[in-house]
Amino acid sequence: MFRYHFSAQDILFGPGSISQLSEAVDRFHWRRLLLCTTEHCRQRGHLTTVEEALGDRLVAIYEGVRPHVPVSNVEEATALATAYQVEAVVALGGGSVIGTAKAVSLALEAQRTGRPPQSAFPTGQPLAPVVALPTTYAGSEMTPILGTTRLVDGMPRKVTLTDPRLVPRVIVYDPLLTLDVPPRMTAGTGINAVAHCLEALYSITRNPLSTAVALAGLQALTHALPQCYAKGDDVEARTEALMGAFLAGMALSTVEMGLHHGICHVLGGTAGVAHGDANSVMLPHVLRFNLAATAPQLAQAAQAVGLSRAGQRDEITASAVVQRLADLLTQLQLPQRLREIGVREHDLPALAQIVFASRTARQNPQPLKDAAQVETLLHEAW
Repeated sequence: MFRYHFSAQDILFGPGSISQLSEAVDRFHWRRLLLCTTEHCRQRGHLTTVEEALGDRLVAIYEGVRPHVPVSNVEEATALATAYQVEAVVALGGGSVIGTAKAVSLALEAQRTGRPPQSAFPTGQPLAPVVALPTTYAGSEMTPILGTTRLVDGMPRKVTLTDPRLVPRVIVYDPLLTLDVPPRMTAGTGINAVAHCLEALYSITRNPLSTAVALAGLQALTHALPQCYAKGDDVEARTEALMGAFLAGMALSTVEMGLHHGICHVLGGTAGVAHGDANSVMLPHVLRFNLAATAPQLAQAAQAVGLSRAGQRDEITASAVVQRLADLLTQLQLPQRLREIGVREHDLPALAQIVFASRTARQNPQPLKDAAQVETLLHEAW
């Protein structure tokens, strides 16, 4: 038995597709837009491209986005959106930028309706929809998930929620916006997308479509990422990687996340670790932890990552898949220890407690009995 749902979206994909942004916006008759982005996007020249495309419809720009979507950022951007009475929120950037735009959209919904937003229908749309222009492989543009960082009991926590209306209404995937993404960010956000595929493959709520899409995304990503890392201006490789990220986000959008993403959210929100770094370090450790429960699903990924099953038992094939992914991390020169990315060993017990209390831990295919199991896993990764 499975349940499948999808959201109403208008997706444009291909090199140069940013040129169709004006037409896409016009179809919805939005005349007052807020743009969420970063100073880095302005420096790279992408902001100018969007400004020219939107013209006087772009009534305000918020460039203060920071990693992990701090609520202070959301409040600042929402105040700007309110002052300019915006009709839609445009996001130009990676996962934190798109997350900020989602949060602003949700805040405007609550503000304008006078009640907490919560849609019961997959096709529900907010009063101020999001237009996403992704510049990395983070995949937030395809999911109904939002994570914001706030203080909880005096500690920073990344708090997630799911609502169908969080899915951006319009998405423009233009590989030309990714040509100047630095190698480290290319690799880190790419591995995040790989993790989306893997968690979708073995999710406890997986479905036939999520599995098929996850396998296709995994094949595209593992093939293209080394080429993008070595030669960033390779348009063909960048296009394939962005297609993989799109498929990865699509696969994850209809299933429940497990322990891997739960740990990465805690490492980001509480320990301040970049999301790509957290994914890189934790992925092989969590995959091995879950092997007893997920070997049949992971074994399906063999061909996608360039391996042959050749009549082997699922456990052997799945272990080979995990090793192939670990080798990819080494090839992309990504961090592989928590100590390398600023996590202190004496913080591991507290981090484990937060992870164990999360919804993602309860949804993990390999059941967790207590926080000690998470702490052991974190020590192995440290």
